[in-house]
Amino acid sequence: MTERIDIMGQVVLVTGAGRGLGAAYARLFAERGATVVVHDAGVALDGSGFDSRPAEAVAATIRQTGGSASVETQNLASRAACEALIAAVIARHGRLDALVHSAGLVVYKGIVDTTDDEWERQLRVNIEAPFWLCRSVWPIMLRQQYGRIVLTASGYGLRPFDGSDVTAYGVGKAAQFGLMNGLAGEGRAANILVNAIAPVAATRIFCRPSAPDELAPEQVAPAVLLLGSRACPWTGKVLHAAGGRFGLGGFASGTSHELGPSATSETILSMLNARS
Repeated sequence: MTERIDIMGQVVLVTGAGRGLGAAYARLFAERGATVVVHDAGVALDGSGFDSRPAEAVAATIRQTGGSASVETQNLASRAACEALIAAVIARHGRLDALVHSAGLVVYKGIVDTTDDEWERQLRVNIEAPFWLCRSVWPIMLRQQYGRIVLTASGYGLRPFDGSDVTAYGVGKAAQFGLMNGLAGEGRAANILVNAIAPVAATRIFCRPSAPDELAPEQVAPAVLLLGSRACPWTGKVLHAAGGRFGLGGFASGTSHELGPSATSETILSMLNARS
């Protein structure tokens, strides 16, 4: 029987933890004994506004059930806010064992219909924020010689979907895949493991009807707990989780074939077509 994963006493920051997936992650980490920093700026679906109540409600629920939680509400659309979030965690708790970055925005539009403002907002939240958060937490984890970082990828950023209407969102998720790979190479020697979750869950951004118990965020949370724990054996991997189904993957390429220095476009096409 597999030994129970122990994260008792560790400090875990979960961004976007006021609702949906992030809230499910925060509750499970707290249930297992971690001190959880519940972060959420409480923005609307388009990234506007501010409401501290979602994060405060999740933290209150954790405390009511005997767990330990603090609240942060920075809007991660700026470098300064990302750095302030990490600084606040260290000032309050003195360390940070795991960063789970779940916060993000999605706009259901193709490339032409996405406005300049919508692109800029997704650029700041889905691409720049994970970079600045990781850069801020990196020296801390290097000093600790330990850390776990869980980013959020998506099939929309990793493979094509006919009729896709979330192109800008896919760019952001692919960017986090690249960030994961770079940091996995940087961090392995210091026991800093960096992976990504590719979740499918019926949250407020989910666009198709679903049954009440279908694709619940709580069905994804165990995978994130694993990636954020000492028990995680991988780095540079993407763990797909949807409705109790799980799969582990990463970058892969097909078998290469020797065509020699005289290869032409035509011979490459012929060879690859013959083997596809």
